[in-house]
Amino acid sequence: MDEKITFEEAMNNLEKIVVRLEEGDIPLEEALEIYKKGIEYSKLCHDKLKKAEQQLTKILTDDGEEDFLLQEEE
Repeated sequence: MDEKITFEEAMNNLEKIVVRLEEGDIPLEEALEIYKKGIEYSKLCHDKLKKAEQQLTKILTDDGEEDFLLQEEE
C-alpha cells in the first residue's frame, strides 16, 4: 500500500470497494482480493487518524493545555 496516498484518497477508494462488494455480482476470488484491498485502505486510514491524534495531543500539551484524549464512540 502506498503510504503517500492521502486520507481522503484512501477513504474514497474504500467507499468504492464497499459499493463494489455490496453489488454482489463478482466472483469469490475477485471479492476476496477486493476485500483484502479494503482492509489495507482501512488500516491506512486508521493509522493516519492515529497519527493526527498524536500530533494534536502533542500540540495541545506543548501549549500548556491539559492532556487531550479522543474518546472512541462505543
